[in-house]
Amino acid sequence: MSSITLFGAGSWGTALSVHLASAGRDVTLWARRPEVVEKIRRTSYNPTYLPELLIPSTVTITTDLEEAARASDFWGLAVPSQQLRERARALRPHLHDDVTAVALSKGIENDTLLTMTQVLADVFDGVPRRQIGALYGPSHAEEVAEGRPTTVVAAAPDEISAGHIQERSMTERLRVYINTDVIGVEIGGSAKNVLAIAAGICDGVGYGDNAKAALVTRGLAEIQRLGRALGANPQTFAGLAGVGDLVVTCMSRHSRNRHLGEQIASGKSWDDVVDDMEMVVEGVRTTRSVHDLAQRHSVEMPITEAVYSILFDGKEPNEMVKRLMTRSAKPENWVPKSVEH
Repeated sequence: MSSITLFGAGSWGTALSVHLASAGRDVTLWARRPEVVEKIRRTSYNPTYLPELLIPSTVTITTDLEEAARASDFWGLAVPSQQLRERARALRPHLHDDVTAVALSKGIENDTLLTMTQVLADVFDGVPRRQIGALYGPSHAEEVAEGRPTTVVAAAPDEISAGHIQERSMTERLRVYINTDVIGVEIGGSAKNVLAIAAGICDGVGYGDNAKAALVTRGLAEIQRLGRALGANPQTFAGLAGVGDLVVTCMSRHSRNRHLGEQIASGKSWDDVVDDMEMVVEGVRTTRSVHDLAQRHSVEMPITEAVYSILFDGKEPNEMVKRLMTRSAKPENWVPKSVEH
């Protein structure tokens, strides 16, 4: 029950492996690049992600996918969201009946517009749906790595399955709640990255606290509208994967997406910023997916639309702010007919 395999040695996979190992779990960490594995084995540090974090010898590090898969029946997939399908396909030959697969990356697949658990269910079609879940919430890797108190939510189709994820991942410093509204948890945890880019733009341009508070609040309202259109429970968006994840991502100095927005506000292109960061910034690709989902389901998401226009249509932030501020007047709690149910 204590063994866990984490696929993906980025910042989140590395931080979680160290945290869970320190809590007594038997952790195997799979990394794609042999040079990363060699460096970790030789120095006990990850050269690219969290380079100051000591990785204990109790973490087994490998590039051998079969070895990693056989090490545990509890798989946490921390690979970038747009690479999840490829990694899941590679893991498919190593599936067995007892595997629980947990999505740790936050995003929505481009083109298919599937969430991460939906991608896993699509590829792992022999695994019962109850054995596929997600672990989302306000959880910056830097703070989890340092053992700072963090609270997240385990989402699965029923309470027993969510409780299994909770039991395997909860520690004295990582508190885990359960939620059976999987789509709500995933939409909240993924779409907030779009709002974090907007928050960074807001900071970079210098609009102030009033504008940022409005951005977070109205951004949450449009995420909730999308979630309701997809069948989510509206209450989920008041929880850890909703307002919790949104606030921390829009406010924290650790947020890559907020940093990206700041740099865009200074006149840089998003692709240049991402190249300089040498890290995955999920919000860029997620913006495209959320924008497409909103159009597919006729959900009005004006802030997302503004971020999309800045990223992909070359619009200026000031132009988009004017468009947002001069929209037709509405009640605060309006709900379009397309999502009423």
